[in-house]
Amino acid sequence: MKSRLTIKNLPVDLRNWLDRECRKKKIGIDEFVIAVLRRARQALEMPLFADNLKRQDQIAGGMPFKFIDLFAGIGGFRIALEELGGRCVLSCEKDVFARQTYKAWFGELPHRDIREIDPGSIPDHDLLVAGFPCQPFSIAGVSKRTSLGQPHGFNDRVLGNLFFYLADIIRVKRPPVLLLENVRNLKFHDNGHTWQTIRDTIEALEYVVFARVIDACGWVPQHRERIYIVCFDRNVFGSAPPFVFPSPPEGRCHKVSDILEPNPDPKYMLSEQLWNTLQRHAQSHKSKGHGFGYGIADPEGISRTLSARYYKDGSEILIRSDTGPPRKLTPAECSRLMGFDPAKFRIVVSDTQAYRQFGNAVVPGLIKAIGRQIQNVLAWYLIQNGNGCLVKGRLRNESRGHELGKAGTELKSRSCS
Repeated sequence: MKSRLTIKNLPVDLRNWLDRECRKKKIGIDEFVIAVLRRARQALEMPLFADNLKRQDQIAGGMPFKFIDLFAGIGGFRIALEELGGRCVLSCEKDVFARQTYKAWFGELPHRDIREIDPGSIPDHDLLVAGFPCQPFSIAGVSKRTSLGQPHGFNDRVLGNLFFYLADIIRVKRPPVLLLENVRNLKFHDNGHTWQTIRDTIEALEYVVFARVIDACGWVPQHRERIYIVCFDRNVFGSAPPFVFPSPPEGRCHKVSDILEPNPDPKYMLSEQLWNTLQRHAQSHKSKGHGFGYGIADPEGISRTLSARYYKDGSEILIRSDTGPPRKLTPAECSRLMGFDPAKFRIVVSDTQAYRQFGNAVVPGLIKAIGRQIQNVLAWYLIQNGNGCLVKGRLRNESRGHELGKAGTELKSRSCS
């Protein structure tokens, strides 16, 4: 049946959009419409490959991949990705105490300063992960810097501009996939201009960008909203890779009581003086309509966000006591609140530094869930290309014949020429 649809028949808003895009891209309307239809077809067809991966067949750790861990903190990304079969080929972290923890946990001391790394010297890798500095963009960080007359966001010449060193590494090394994390406020900082600059920079490097603010409360008993940015090289995966962000695990209800110690050291109880001060401040701010106040955690519920300033007074998450003032969480409880296992990953720094480190960390369980979704896209790519090689010597088996895993069909690596 012959179609009667013409450009003239389109709604006015679509016609205007077509005109704008054609002028912007400096191409004819026929060429642009064909490109849009091809992209739409890709978007409709590609997800089917991921949708058809049965749950039991999804790659959960059989596909080897290499990653680099930038702005690594204490290694939350690394814990998650190594559980998925990843191998870290380079790490970088500036904070001296975080480096101390990283060395104790992983047996290596990260590079100290990203600005001193020659991008060309970085080993090839499949995945670049980075929790680039959030202080210039966080609500608390912006408020503090503003009150002190200090620059914030990209105007912070030290912290804010580190993103562009990251962009240089991406430009030189062209990792097929990027996974970035930052505070929720990144999306709204400077009326959205900061996020637009970051997105435009990544897209100009020819990556497809997926971004979502996710609350980690589905993985840990804590409200912790962060923005997660997953990017795929357009030259490898095309314009519509079938990536979807994970949903929280079903059936598991996390509670604060899950992470509490039965007999915490009394030293974590607030003094009467501090407790009285917190109550006075809370009442004063409440009367002025401000939101400041301590938080008594419900043992059967979800806590507030653990921040890097928790070491100061612990006011955002307090545990009620039957014998006196409430207490702070212990460092081990903070570890569990973030999804770490303190029995496996022992605390090797002071309480103050431990509070800072866990307050700045990522939730490994959530990172692992995102990593699985990335692996599904890698599996989809290998199925599509059938050669067991992602891109020039990167995602491939290091010894012939190794089974990469199953994703609807068995994928076996072949030599990549």
